[in-house]
Amino acid sequence: MDSIQEFMESCHSDITNTATTITTSNNSLVGSSNSPSASSTTTSSRYENQKRRDWNTFGQYLKNHRPPLSLSRCSGAHVLEFLRYLDQFGKTKVHTPICPFYGHPNPPAPCPCPLRQAWGSLDALIGRLRAAFEENGGKPETNPFGARAVRLYLREVRELQSKARGISYEKKKRKRPPPPTPQQQQQQQHHHQSLPLPHHHLPPPGATQ
Repeated sequence: MDSIQEFMESCHSDITNTATTITTSNNSLVGSSNSPSASSTTTSSRYENQKRRDWNTFGQYLKNHRPPLSLSRCSGAHVLEFLRYLDQFGKTKVHTPICPFYGHPNPPAPCPCPLRQAWGSLDALIGRLRAAFEENGGKPETNPFGARAVRLYLREVRELQSKARGISYEKKKRKRPPPPTPQQQQQQQHHHQSLPLPHHHLPPPGATQ
């Protein structure tokens, strides 16, 4: 299972490495190209490489399964087995409810709470495997990585880790500017009406332009 362990080490640091890679790539491209397409190509290439490694590793996991499991017989339940198996390689501290640091985002001291796979890493992993399944001939309606049980499991992990670690995984919504008041609308209309029209000087009769 060496390939599984190597895979999880790369999977755990995937989010951090992605940001680092993008930053490094952007800095190195400053002198050669300012085109945004260059950095997007680098990000896309890294994603494709990671997805290919994930897919190959999952295939190896199925071969090592007891009894061996074919992809056509793989279900959402088998995907859950895979995710739970990966927890042994986790590096994210998840505090238990009886831990004094439960809900503390920055614990001041170590504790014996278990290490788990971070929700963000698992969520990104399932997204890549779900895409790889269909790219390798699988049908969307039979995609085990998109099974309801897998979605519910990821939701439970997100909620559990959010409470245990004292952090929020909710995306910040952009605040929309409040609609203008009637007084502001009147001021805007008055401003547009009071703008001076451009004055064109006509040439005198008989003058050539």
